[in-house]
Amino acid sequence: MAQILIISDGKAGHRNQSLGLAEALQRRRKQVEIREMAPLPGRRALKTLLTGRAAQLGAKPGLVIGAGHSTHLTLLALKRVWRVPAVLMMKPTLPIGWFDLCLIPEHDQPPTRDNVVVTRGALNRMRPGDKVAGSGMMLIGGPSKSNDWDETGLIEQLRSIIGQAPDIDWRLTTSRRTPPSTLELLKTLRGVEVVPVEETTQGWLPAQLAGTEQCWVSEDSVSMVYEALSAGCAVGTLAVPWTQRGRLYRGLMSLAEQGVIIRYQSGQPVDLVPPVAVFDEASRCAELILNRGWL
Repeated sequence: MAQILIISDGKAGHRNQSLGLAEALQRRRKQVEIREMAPLPGRRALKTLLTGRAAQLGAKPGLVIGAGHSTHLTLLALKRVWRVPAVLMMKPTLPIGWFDLCLIPEHDQPPTRDNVVVTRGALNRMRPGDKVAGSGMMLIGGPSKSNDWDETGLIEQLRSIIGQAPDIDWRLTTSRRTPPSTLELLKTLRGVEVVPVEETTQGWLPAQLAGTEQCWVSEDSVSMVYEALSAGCAVGTLAVPWTQRGRLYRGLMSLAEQGVIIRYQSGQPVDLVPPVAVFDEASRCAELILNRGWL
């Protein structure tokens, strides 16, 4: 039975990207198994890459996938040992030409090359489900290296949205970056069920988004914007004070200019509409891989 081997650095976001692609491939090749392993220790990875030999690596897969800088050497080493394609889900720090395929978000400004696929955001595992009429989600992040945090402004935005859509069954969750003081203020909101991230279980958010019609996401949580889009939600973003208008900011502005998302603006209607086209980058990339004859 064919295998997809994911090199996982243990970071949830990177694993989410790799599994998003692997599961999209598995939906098209039912007989394929998905296996995960940690990156080889640095010296072992380098020795394996240089010699092309290694023991105790398990069964040979049909494809190796990884995300995160610590996976680079292991991907290249296993590519050489097994002579299988290596797919990297980011812009590498090593030469792009060393990998068989790089899936790079457009906000990272990837070069035009035969082994580069430009994606709209990072891939993820989200899938749309049967939408519940009148359902809405609010996803709240927190301060980051790219943005400050304005609790008062955030609460004002949320109250305005809830006030304009009182018939929506709103549910809100936070992230690991949400300050405790913000959570306390969120709990004062009327007309919304607040579920702190600490009280959610694995798989809770994908299940929620799958059945949710519309979703508001604080702009700092770019990955959650793409997850909500992938789940088929109509998506709006809540303004945050940006300190660095870099690649993540440019990516969001591009989505807004294309009409894929709506940015909150005081005094403007907050009606959201679903994307015109299905937003499923994982499936698109899976098809491109299979069209290359891999797996």
